Amino acid sequence: MNKNNFAKTPPMGWNSYDYYDTTVTEADIKKNADYMAANLLQYGYEYVVADIEWYAYDAGTKRDKHQYIPFSQFEMDEFSRLFPCLDRFPSTADGNGFKPLADYIHGLGLKFGIHIMRGIPRMAAHMHSAVKGSTQTANEIANPYNICPWNPDMYGLLPNEEGSQKYYDSLLELYAEWGVDLIKCDDICRMDMPSAKEEIKMLHKAIEKCGRPIVLSLSPGPALPTEAWTYEKHANMWRITDDLWDNWESLLHMFERCEIWQNHVSEGNWPDCDMLPVGYLGKGFGKERKSNLTLAEQQTMLTLWCIFRSPIMLGCELTKLDDETLAILTNQDVLRLLSHSQGARQIVRDKKHAVWCTKSTEDNTVYVALFNLSEEAANVSLSFEELSASGYEITGRHAVELWSKKTLAPADNELSCEIEAHGTRLFRFM
Repeated sequence: MNKNNFAKTPPMGWNSYDYYDTTVTEADIKKNADYMAANLLQYGYEYVVADIEWYAYDAGTKRDKHQYIPFSQFEMDEFSRLFPCLDRFPSTADGNGFKPLADYIHGLGLKFGIHIMRGIPRMAAHMHSAVKGSTQTANEIANPYNICPWNPDMYGLLPNEEGSQKYYDSLLELYAEWGVDLIKCDDICRMDMPSAKEEIKMLHKAIEKCGRPIVLSLSPGPALPTEAWTYEKHANMWRITDDLWDNWESLLHMFERCEIWQNHVSEGNWPDCDMLPVGYLGKGFGKERKSNLTLAEQQTMLTLWCIFRSPIMLGCELTKLDDETLAILTNQDVLRLLSHSQGARQIVRDKKHAVWCTKSTEDNTVYVALFNLSEEAANVSLSFEELSASGYEITGRHAVELWSKKTLAPADNELSCEIEAHGTRLFRFM
């Protein structure tokens, strides 16, 4: 199978992490899936992703001391493969795994994804558990010196052991049986562990063998530009930043990161700007809050993600979205850039403003996004001569601004407008 057929456009959906942290339950996932099917599916949002530690008992009960409880109890089968925690996912009883939940989500017209950690459970290595299809046991393929620095659940694998590939093969065989459509593999993207690069390759091989088109997403970032070829060959999404939260400084930094990765965006290959921290966040972290991003900053974020063509994953509690935020997330004219544009470039960036341009895949339409990066309202302008010199020819001077829906008056030599602090204007030139 060709991995580029798995995600021809940037995947869009919801991930449980920003709101639920390690505590998400089957009921939580179902209510967010129900909301997505009713309110977001028509705009392209389709993936529902259960994030970290869905296999752990007592997850989140010691949040004042540990995000991930050391040596906690996991649900695991005889082949060293983690299964969903029965307390939180009751439909997984009797060996069902995630199949009943995946079936429910598929029945809504959506797709189902899960988070995994790189490697094999430490508990399996300590118990010398079996590896399906291999004569080696978990302890023989695990590297006890290869441990994620922030999550204690797993040992990295020894890439040269035959059982290591067999273990990943057995994982993807199981996930295919469950009906998983996307896996987000953590502690792997930035390759700061010795086996991470080889484990990316092993995951890719296992997906090719499993018989199901499963999107491979790599976390956390920042991804390494020197390894762009590895990501493009073996994965569909790779994080270009560490966890992104709801503050302007983090969002501002993404203009530089997107510029670094703009030449590596192509069908099936999506540098990932991370989840959008909008709406209500943080319940699983101990304190629910509304996003600190202003509405102008949220428009800026969605504009940058869409013109760059990043995956769009929401991290909030969907059922608590307010009308203003929902209107931003469902602007069809802006979201259309994800599937009907190509060749985006950042042609201007300094401390005060940035300009991104891209072209339609269907006609001669050119899109221009002006961003005010300063702390106060300011005029942002771009000459048509500079636009042409950057390879973006426009035949007319009439444009529609895609957030306000207003038509821009004709201009002879430049595009210019007043923009609020941290805000944006996105123009479509026909």
